[in-house]
Amino acid sequence: MKNIIKNKIVLSLGAALLLASCKAPMATKVQDRVKDTLPTTFGGDQNNTGVENNSGITPWKQFFTDPNLVSLIEEALKNNQELMITLEQIEIAKSDVLYKNGKLKPTVSAGVGAGVEKVGRYTSTGAGDASTDITDGKEVPENLMNFEAGLRADWEIDIWHKLRTEKKAAVAHYLSTVEGKNFVLSSLISEVAESYYELLSLDNQLDMIHQYMEIQKKALEISKIQKQAMAATELAVKKFEAELAKSSATEYDLKQQITEKENQINALLGRYPQPILRNKESFMNIVPQSIYTGVPSQLLANRPDIKQAELELEAAKLDVEAARKEFYPSLSISATLGLEAFKPSYLVKLPESIAYSLAGELAGPLINKSAIQANFKTADAKQIQALYEYDKTILSAYLDVANQMSKIKNIDQYYILKKQQAQALDQSNDIANQLFKNMRADYLEVLMNQRDALDAKMELIEAKEKQLNTVIDIYKSLGGGWK
Repeated sequence: MKNIIKNKIVLSLGAALLLASCKAPMATKVQDRVKDTLPTTFGGDQNNTGVENNSGITPWKQFFTDPNLVSLIEEALKNNQELMITLEQIEIAKSDVLYKNGKLKPTVSAGVGAGVEKVGRYTSTGAGDASTDITDGKEVPENLMNFEAGLRADWEIDIWHKLRTEKKAAVAHYLSTVEGKNFVLSSLISEVAESYYELLSLDNQLDMIHQYMEIQKKALEISKIQKQAMAATELAVKKFEAELAKSSATEYDLKQQITEKENQINALLGRYPQPILRNKESFMNIVPQSIYTGVPSQLLANRPDIKQAELELEAAKLDVEAARKEFYPSLSISATLGLEAFKPSYLVKLPESIAYSLAGELAGPLINKSAIQANFKTADAKQIQALYEYDKTILSAYLDVANQMSKIKNIDQYYILKKQQAQALDQSNDIANQLFKNMRADYLEVLMNQRDALDAKMELIEAKEKQLNTVIDIYKSLGGGWK
């Protein structure tokens, strides 16, 4: 009768434990409105759209054709430190997956041990030992040795799939780090290409300054001759000298910019400063690649940062689910099997020295659950945060493409007009120089024409740089570069 009552009490306590611990809060349900309302086009002229027309899926070696640039990109992909750091992050995430997977399996350990025990005489154990012979005619010693060797196994049974959920979250995070690596690849390739074209632009600007200085030197010589012939004043000579000094200062500024840009490229390539191999003569004749945007929904598959944010959102949702299951009771099993004796020589006496144990435990939180409640609230907030990050990434990607496509059209027209301006000012400059030689125009007209012509040509070079870099930017925005 007493055993029946005892069993009922145990069952009642177990049921109370189960009910109390299973009262878990509900996670916030997140809804992705930005992805669901993604437009079907990028706006404007969409004649180049379509699944088959998407520059983002073009491999970077086909997109960039300059052999010097291709060589620089290849070296950057081998040695760039930021990329190497990202690869190590992938290894860390991979190790976390292995760790979570290991928690699903029993933990088995082997060990040996030795110890000594003395119990009080006036205890139940001490009184029993005093009236017992450890061997025939020999009492149990007051200091009793104990030697043991064996195996121990511990296993948490994943009855609520909490451990499996943690493993899924780790896998999602690992995959997000892989996409993060792809995004670093895309960014690195575009940064090397843009820096390369900026360097070519600076080279051409420096050449332009040198040409302009030669023109100014000739104009200065003419002004000195005219002064000797009393056809011009000292003021004209000083003005030409000042303009030549200004151009010389610009020359040194451009040289410094070239040095810094070369070192910036070397840093991306993970090497110490050295000359950058390039062909500056062909810069102004480079024809930008034609760009095809495809449809906006392709961004979800092509852009690594969007896929990374999506996987982080998935991992955050799984983290919430795992945190919620912390409120449930856990079932653990432990077992030991080995040899135990008070004397080392007795360890080999079988089966007397064999010792084993098997125990199961169902335990769940009842009181003071603030720690797991805080953990759940943190995971729930991170889930909402991951959703906002995902939505922001999608919106930013769409706007990137829309802005860059508009910029391509406008920069092309800007380049055409700047080219016309430079050609017209070149002609007017020739006319002004000829008139000045024949004393039919003063030095101010020559200076103003020279300045305008130089500014127009410098702006034309910068326009070519912007034209090329805008194409690189749209290529990256479409998800190109990492494949």
